[in-house]
Amino acid sequence: MVRITEDLVRRRAEHNNCEIFSLEEISLHQQEIEKLEHLDKWCRDLKILYLQNNLIPKIENVGKLKKLEYLNVALNNIERIENLEGCEELKKLDLTANFIGELSSIESLKCNIHLKELFLMGNPCTEFEGYRQFVVATLQQLKYLDSKEIERSERIKALQNYPEVKWKIREQEQAYLLKRAREKEEAQRRMQERKDEKQKQMDSKFGFDSPDSPQEKPNQAEGDGEQERCRTVENDDEDRKFWEEPTPYTPESRLETHRYIEEKRRAKDNGRESKKREKTAWTLVTAEGKVLNVNVPKLHFSLKDDEENNQIILDLAVYRHLDTSLLDVDVQPTYIRVLVKGKPFQLVLPEEVKPDSSSAKRSQTTGHLVVTMPKLGHNKGCMNGMLHGVFVVSGFWKASLQKSKGSLGFHVVEHESAIPSSVKEHQLSPEHC
Repeated sequence: MVRITEDLVRRRAEHNNCEIFSLEEISLHQQEIEKLEHLDKWCRDLKILYLQNNLIPKIENVGKLKKLEYLNVALNNIERIENLEGCEELKKLDLTANFIGELSSIESLKCNIHLKELFLMGNPCTEFEGYRQFVVATLQQLKYLDSKEIERSERIKALQNYPEVKWKIREQEQAYLLKRAREKEEAQRRMQERKDEKQKQMDSKFGFDSPDSPQEKPNQAEGDGEQERCRTVENDDEDRKFWEEPTPYTPESRLETHRYIEEKRRAKDNGRESKKREKTAWTLVTAEGKVLNVNVPKLHFSLKDDEENNQIILDLAVYRHLDTSLLDVDVQPTYIRVLVKGKPFQLVLPEEVKPDSSSAKRSQTTGHLVVTMPKLGHNKGCMNGMLHGVFVVSGFWKASLQKSKGSLGFHVVEHESAIPSSVKEHQLSPEHC
């Protein structure tokens, strides 16, 4: 159920610098609002209020809007006119395409002496015999009814026939109210049937999912696929049955349709969220035990061979404001693995290092993760420069060499998540950089 919240009102008050106490006009149309509330407390200066195309069943909580001049509640579920006596400055009221059948409820608008325009088109009461005559005679302050000007001669004639027209209107009202009572009972019965049917489907679903038969376990993947197909077919059948079932156009059916659509949308969103939560099985080590180069978070990095201190330094450009608790560093003798928010960055090292003597820290200025890994042995010829790398959108692992004293072998593969440590080896010389 969508409610009118302060956050919603402020978002719709951008033209007033999000200030609501001095707001004079606000549009809350097509928000699926089911209750009219709070505006008489938060926005006392409102002059124009748009609430069309919602699910509001009743006009309420607007009596303190003394300055309100125009109220638009077209395309809602309103069944009678009420609670507008306090809107002293009301000049225009739009109730188009609601469910107003109690035409006599317009008598409550006699107090609104400034009311000049009234719209009731698309309501059941407009089909009553003598509808226009009754409204014209009852609300003598009106100038326009359903966009048509009220002539002086029309009002005189309506007043002359008022007692007879009023009696006819009362009779038709009573017949309509009896019809509405039957529609409400039918809607309640239909809702209960749908609820029972859904409960049966849930029970059968749990029975289908119970792991009673051991012979199904080897084909669990196929069973899951079959279940998914069955579920899709069931949903399609349910949709077809819901939309093809003849249903009268009532406030209940309109609300039921909205909730059905909302339920389907929520189920679809939950399905997407569950798929997002499923962890991707990244291949970090091949079946042969070969460690791969992986950069799932697509972070820039540099790997430096510090010959003076006999160590290798990895500078990983993690996000500056990323909480350190979301980082997990694992140093092995031949490779390093860093989990950034659960996404693996893995790099094969050019030399063996000492995991126990390694250290990791965050830069206070850039936020980069700097991992220092002392070498197990001293090998000057292995790496004499700095390797910079990044995973680009196309999925290539690109490298460049800076301050190199010689050539460096590195590997290039066209794969987005897994990069073998040796697939294709190139020799780069300084002039290529």
